[in-house]
Amino acid sequence: MTIPQDPVLCIDLHCHSTASDGALTPTELLVRAADQKVTHLALTDHDTINGLEEAQAAAKANGVILIPGIELSCLWRSHTIHIVGLDFDIGNSDFRDALEQQNRNRWARAGMIADRLGKLAIPDLLDRAVAESGGDVPGRPHFAKVLVEAGIVKNSAQAFKRYLGSGKVGDVKAYWPELQEVVQWINSAGGLAVLAHPRKYQLTATKLRDLVADFRRAGGQAIEVSTSGQSSGDLGFLTELCMREKLLASQGSDFHFPGAPWCELGRIMKMPDGLEPVWHHFRQVPDVNASV
Repeated sequence: MTIPQDPVLCIDLHCHSTASDGALTPTELLVRAADQKVTHLALTDHDTINGLEEAQAAAKANGVILIPGIELSCLWRSHTIHIVGLDFDIGNSDFRDALEQQNRNRWARAGMIADRLGKLAIPDLLDRAVAESGGDVPGRPHFAKVLVEAGIVKNSAQAFKRYLGSGKVGDVKAYWPELQEVVQWINSAGGLAVLAHPRKYQLTATKLRDLVADFRRAGGQAIEVSTSGQSSGDLGFLTELCMREKLLASQGSDFHFPGAPWCELGRIMKMPDGLEPVWHHFRQVPDVNASV
């Protein structure tokens, strides 16, 4: 059943919990979403669906409709690109196998970062980074926190400037599958593949047009037209790309943590008229009246 067109609805199809790099547990996230008057939410943690079971229970308790979601990393012409998957079958065995491979890739990268930072002689560096991530795969922000706690640097910004930023010793490039493969994972699981936050890749307008065209040819169905932190000019440009490639339009805050007013659950610029919303094509969404 599709989500009906209704001005009282608040739809946020991109956010993160502690299952990946968010600051709130899935339960805390759903409580905050309800407080923000979000009616429909997709939890899209990076390369994992581990938070969905808890999120579903919290969604029911707080009167929010939860859409199955994930944000998958991939490569396009050597650029790391993120693809959001929505409304897929979470029990699809092939999809789960692919996610397990993504998880192994992340752990291998974390081990390489720890090895490269070994000269700093921080005891139990990897274990401490894992603790910072809540027991999940640590990324560079988690290692940065450990460097601060160990007194190596004053703050996370300095950690990235000296050790973890682009070109530094701890900048380990992860192995990700190609864009076409990730889109196929989502499609095979019955989901909708969405190009996440297209303006955040710092691509030229020409390259971004090429990316969107390649994404559509690979089987991608939608792009995020409206997301946090973008300008009205970005919104207009992405609307033009969406129409040009005849793609569905999505929206999401990309919320990670409280305290950032520019990136809050449900706080998204209004999608321009004339676009076909991706949520009109969801298969698994229950009657909206159950949540209002």
